[in-house]
Amino acid sequence: MTGVGVELPGTAPAGVRADARIVARADGRGGTALPVLDGSGPLAVRRVRGSGAEARVMVVGAMSGPLGGDRFTLDARVEEGARLWLGSAAATLALPGQAPGEARYDVRLDVADGAELHWLPEQLISATGSDLRVTTLAELAAGARLVLREEQVLGRAGERPGLLTTRLTLRVAGRTVLDQQLSCGPGAPGGWDGPAALAGHRAVGQLLVVRPEFAEQPPAPRMLGDHAALMPLPGPAVLLTALAPDALRLRRVLDEGRALLG
Repeated sequence: MTGVGVELPGTAPAGVRADARIVARADGRGGTALPVLDGSGPLAVRRVRGSGAEARVMVVGAMSGPLGGDRFTLDARVEEGARLWLGSAAATLALPGQAPGEARYDVRLDVADGAELHWLPEQLISATGSDLRVTTLAELAAGARLVLREEQVLGRAGERPGLLTTRLTLRVAGRTVLDQQLSCGPGAPGGWDGPAALAGHRAVGQLLVVRPEFAEQPPAPRMLGDHAALMPLPGPAVLLTALAPDALRLRRVLDEGRALLG
C-alpha cells in the first residue's frame, strides 16, 4: 500500500511519509511492462513514452520537499530481460520544515540478470537551513546493467547550503563494489569545503555505469578536465566523479562521461 502520511490533530508535526514502488517486467513481446507503478504526493510516478524495449517512468513531485522530518522511499525492481529508464520531472529541493530532525530520501534499486536500469534524476538542491540524508542502494545480479547519475547542488543562487549527507552503495552478485558517503554544509565534518574535498565548488556529481563486459575490459582511468576523474571499480563497474561551480557545468561533464562510455 502506498501513500502519504498525515498529522493527527493536536500532535507535533511529524513530517510526510511517502513511498513509491516500481516493478518492470519483460512482456514477452520484446517490450517492458510495469505491473507495479505506485506512488503519491511528493513521489507520484507516471509512465511516459518509451522507445523500443525500454519503459520510461518519471517521478513527478506534487508537493514541496523533502522538508525536515519527511521520509521518502523509492523502490524500483527490474526483472530479467526488462529495460527501465527512470527519471524525475524537476529538481529535488531540500528545505527546512516545521518538524524537527533530518529528512530522509532512500532509494532502493534491484536489477536482475539480463535486465537494465537507467536512474537519471534531476539535481538535488540543498537550501539554507535544510537537513537531508539520501541513501541509494543498488543491488545487481552478475549480468545486470546500470547507469546511475547523482547531482548535488549546494545552495540556491547566492545562498549557503543546508546540511546534506549522501551515501551510494553498489552490490553486484552479493559483493560490495562501492560504498561511499559525502557530507557537506553546516554541521558536516571539518574540511568538506577545503582543498582536499570540494575546494569551493558548489556542485558535485557521480556517474556510475555497470556492464558485465567491464569485468574483463574495464575503461582506462582518465581525467575529464581539471575536476573530474573516471575510475574503474572492482568488478564490472566504472565511476565518474566531478566537481563544478554550478549545476549546468556539472551536467556537461557527466554527459561527456556518458558519451565516452557509450
